[in-house]
Amino acid sequence: MSKLDMTAMYAAHAALRRDLELIARATARADDDPRRVLRNAAGWALFKKALHLHHTAEDEALWPQMRTTAANRPDDLALLDAMEAEHDAIDPLLDAIDAALVDPEAGPERLGGLTDALAAGLSGHLKHEETEALPLMQEIVTEQQWLHFGQVNGRLVGADAAQILPWLLDGADEQVVAKMLAPLPEPARLAYKSQWEPAYAAMDRWSAGSAE
Repeated sequence: MSKLDMTAMYAAHAALRRDLELIARATARADDDPRRVLRNAAGWALFKKALHLHHTAEDEALWPQMRTTAANRPDDLALLDAMEAEHDAIDPLLDAIDAALVDPEAGPERLGGLTDALAAGLSGHLKHEETEALPLMQEIVTEQQWLHFGQVNGRLVGADAAQILPWLLDGADEQVVAKMLAPLPEPARLAYKSQWEPAYAAMDRWSAGSAE
């Protein structure tokens, strides 16, 4: 079996880690109420959307395929159970953060505890996936299954590509950007360079007024 190209997977993980650091900075600001900052920051909404799309694609098109192949491999099934459990633990943290952002009785300390828990949970999941699940993918996922996973990703992103793709490639090196843009139709590549990326770059994603 040929080696799967996981450029997009690692790019997504890098983007999520980048935003976890930016969330930590936004909620540690001393010049404003961190609840107001995060509640009104376009970056928070975009982070949640991108994370949801990434996990949904895995839940729909990756873990089920791997379960079928690993049906008689208890250790591999246990790993897949762990991947899904880690996904399930992250969504309630996002919901709890959103609830804290609009609760006048939930102070900055409550928000800080929740964002710390999100950073720990998501960072731990990404590391676990990279050290154990991605090597298993290379072993048991076929090129056709991997292509299907990519197609599901594309379908889920859909009309949000103008925001999600620049988000994904923010801070990526030139080789990663070139590899990610290469499969796109020419009109999409032109739109990325002339419209999507400049609009994303102009967005003050972590300002308290960026989503108002």
